Amino acid sequence: METMISVHSALELITNHVKSLPVEVMQLEKANGFVLAEDIYAPENVPAFPQSSMDGYAFAFDNNRSDYKIVGEIAAGSKQTFELKQGEAVRIFTGAAVPLAADTVLMQEKALVESDKLTVNDESLNKGTNLRSIGSEIKKGTKALEKGTVLKPATIGFLASMGIAKVKVYPNPSVGILVTGNELRLPGEDLEYGQVFESNSFTLQSALNQLNINNVTIYRSEDNLNQLQTLLSQILEVNDLVLISGGVSVGDYDFTMDALEKCDVNAVFHKIKQKPGKPLLFGTKADKVIFGLPGNPASVLTCFYEYVLPAIGIMTERNVKLQAKKMVLTQEYQKQVGMTHFLKASHNNDLVYLETGQESYKLSSFANANCLAIIPENTSKIESGQEIEVHLFPF
Repeated sequence: METMISVHSALELITNHVKSLPVEVMQLEKANGFVLAEDIYAPENVPAFPQSSMDGYAFAFDNNRSDYKIVGEIAAGSKQTFELKQGEAVRIFTGAAVPLAADTVLMQEKALVESDKLTVNDESLNKGTNLRSIGSEIKKGTKALEKGTVLKPATIGFLASMGIAKVKVYPNPSVGILVTGNELRLPGEDLEYGQVFESNSFTLQSALNQLNINNVTIYRSEDNLNQLQTLLSQILEVNDLVLISGGVSVGDYDFTMDALEKCDVNAVFHKIKQKPGKPLLFGTKADKVIFGLPGNPASVLTCFYEYVLPAIGIMTERNVKLQAKKMVLTQEYQKQVGMTHFLKASHNNDLVYLETGQESYKLSSFANANCLAIIPENTSKIESGQEIEVHLFPF
């Protein structure tokens, strides 16, 4: 395992080590936002019968005729059929089955009706008007949706219209968030001197929920190797993705690395040439994915957006990583070469402004930001007015 790798190398290693989750069969009503794991072919013609697209009157079109005899009525869902003769019509409603002998529907606003006599009052009427032919939406056996399609309301409705109740999708991961630290207390608890309120689990769970990932369990451990190891072993048994907050540095009370080693986790990398979030750890155990995140709140969210998010994208076959754009920095920025800087920033009209309070413990500036400004590893100075890369927050 190489020490202090580049941002690019870290992303490359994540891409090479993370695999998509096993395909699941899911009820259609629960599949919104998931990605299809199969091609879908229409099991039937849609519509399966000639269908009226209007309330009106159905008949066989005759260019030399304007009057028809009304011989019945067909409502949507009716099984009634009519053997229409030339010159006969039926009252029909939107969605109802058009008699086989009919080929045209006159909308009711263009109809003059007296008793059982229908007079056509539409000079633009043509054969086939207001009639949905069999298979005009999609024909039986035709590919309806391709594998890799993101399911959304329109595609969910389309699948339902074909009578499809279940689909194969790439599922969301089950996620275990492990928070470590003797100094941490939950919001609402009494805070003693030397203690701080724990926020990282709230941040991470909220970020996951925004991705429609709701199978999330929070675990907490003191800075105790045995306790951490026992808990971590249990978490790895039941979760696809494990996010550990804290304990990945080299202090006397940082036990995450030792616990991961005792749990036979393969540490792919530990420490990236970046600020904030240098001590980030990425590992795997069989098909499990593990991230050891720093303890500082801004570092946690930065690492989530830049590394955990792409891993989730691979696991779920979804394009969820931050969108990258080029924008103009409105102020000068200097740093030493050797570290990529991820800076909390806000953009407006392709201009990007750095937030005050870039320290890794400050979430207040993150709360005001809508993007991260990227200052590359080998860059020492960015001039005001210079174009840089920014990563846009998804929400």
